[in-house]
Amino acid sequence: MNVVNASFRYRPPEQVAFHRLELGPILSLYGKMVAAGEWRDYGISCLKEVAVFSVFKRTAENPIYRIEKRPKLRSKQGMYAVIGAEGQVLKRGHDLQAVLRVLERKLIKLVD
Repeated sequence: MNVVNASFRYRPPEQVAFHRLELGPILSLYGKMVAAGEWRDYGISCLKEVAVFSVFKRTAENPIYRIEKRPKLRSKQGMYAVIGAEGQVLKRGHDLQAVLRVLERKLIKLVD
């Protein structure tokens, strides 16, 4: 006999991840930077409170940039952030495209 537990409640996912619509602009920028010879590798981490897209100049090094998604900061500073190699926050906001512009500016300087 099967008994259904009446106290079952929906549990949110135990990890934060990038959605496909969020990965599109990130991977587009990544492709442009790889073509310019600036970036060579990336890594994605899906943790309990944050999802991180790390960008590497070489695979054996520390990441030069991290693009983070922290849903708990959605109503405060914005859930997206670009963080530099030393841990400084380069840009934080609610709109992923606006946050990624800080890295696109570096691409424009390379082309000049």
